[in-house]
Amino acid sequence: MTMINYIRTFLLLAVLAALFAGAGYLVGGEQGMIIALLIAGVMNIFAYWNADKLVLGMYGAREVGPADAPNFHAIVERLARRAGMPMPRVYIIENDQPNAFATGRDPEHAAVAATTGLLRLLSSEEIAGVMAHELAHVRNRDTLIMTITATIAGAIGMLANFAMFLGFFGGNNREGGSPFGIIGALLVMFLAPIAAMIVQMAISRGREYEADRIGAEICGNPLWLASALEKLARGAELIDNEQAEANPATAHLFIVNPLHGARAEGGHATDSLFSTHPNTANRIARLREMAREQGLISGPWG
Repeated sequence: MTMINYIRTFLLLAVLAALFAGAGYLVGGEQGMIIALLIAGVMNIFAYWNADKLVLGMYGAREVGPADAPNFHAIVERLARRAGMPMPRVYIIENDQPNAFATGRDPEHAAVAATTGLLRLLSSEEIAGVMAHELAHVRNRDTLIMTITATIAGAIGMLANFAMFLGFFGGNNREGGSPFGIIGALLVMFLAPIAAMIVQMAISRGREYEADRIGAEICGNPLWLASALEKLARGAELIDNEQAEANPATAHLFIVNPLHGARAEGGHATDSLFSTHPNTANRIARLREMAREQGLISGPWG
């Protein structure tokens, strides 16, 4: 990842943290801001050490070895060797929607997960393209940043729920409390989650393009990932992912948007400000252009 991307991501994370602190101030004044900052710090520390367990548990993922899923495990193992990375833990999620994600704080503590729907729908080459994309996220340490982003965004959502409680049952302007009273609580309730969502999505979209590029290099053929993305996008449009719908702050972790909103995103010719992922057609076009530049055609994985 380039230095510009590092700086951009740092700034976006800083905006997200500042948004959380500002929401705390609107709800509880200076005390609320301090408490919000402390909570953000504790949550980030927790996310750093427990990101993989948190997300994998959320989706009921089960770890598999060579005996449980020989083809899938062998694909990930081969890709990890090609990428010069430690072998990540491999998980399968019982879900009909074809999708996948990676998690973990660094390459030494990483995990990749694919749904049963993905393993049924894709060929071995297409699975390799998807898993190479996920390993690219691991190598770029996107998994840590994206999980921290999801944690802060989720915390802002909880703060908005608290603000809703204040809005319904009243607040006061006691010393140390919010100078904005009910107005501040209502602002947090309506605006903070939207702002957090925009920042979260801005972080995710740029990283998907980069992971597509590096993933194509790892697996050796951009067309494998391009073909997989076509199938995954169609599958996400037709098949609901109830686990993701219950945890929308994690949607950006997946290779394609697992939420109902994926149907609307599919119609955009450009990358929408309110989309968790780049437009799939744009991603496929970039991958096909890479293949043309390299003079590659799709073929068996040799």
